[in-house]
Amino acid sequence: MRRSDREISDIKDVEAIINNSDVCRVALANDNIPYVVTMNFGYISSPQRLLYFHCAPAGKKLEMIRKNNYVCFEMDTDHQIMKGEKECEWGMKFSSVVGYGRISAVEELEEKLAGMSSIMSHYGAEAPFSYDEKVFSHTVILRLEITEMTGKKK
Repeated sequence: MRRSDREISDIKDVEAIINNSDVCRVALANDNIPYVVTMNFGYISSPQRLLYFHCAPAGKKLEMIRKNNYVCFEMDTDHQIMKGEKECEWGMKFSSVVGYGRISAVEELEEKLAGMSSIMSHYGAEAPFSYDEKVFSHTVILRLEITEMTGKKK
């Protein structure tokens, strides 16, 4: 990170940003063509740091993941515009997380349930959850295995 004075290195602070973010943007790329998609998500930190997403069983996102599953992700929160006296003196306060990892479709039902439950929990639903297994016949659960991530705050 270029601005080390803005870097958040404590994982608890990084996870606080994740927990306060409404959406996660996932950046995919194939054949030098980028594609960014905004998704609802869930986060699990143990035993491994994972992000879970859900989507339809077909579409551009899945086609791209099949070709190249290395992705970048970003989420942000705490936005506040800071007005200045002159136009170039304006700025914005924010907290963000950027990371990288491998994304893939989950195959096992038990992990699909855990992934969906992490998404539900992230948005305030309270366990225990009860799912109709038919839902998973037309819903794909994606798992992003985080290999690195950093936080930033201004």
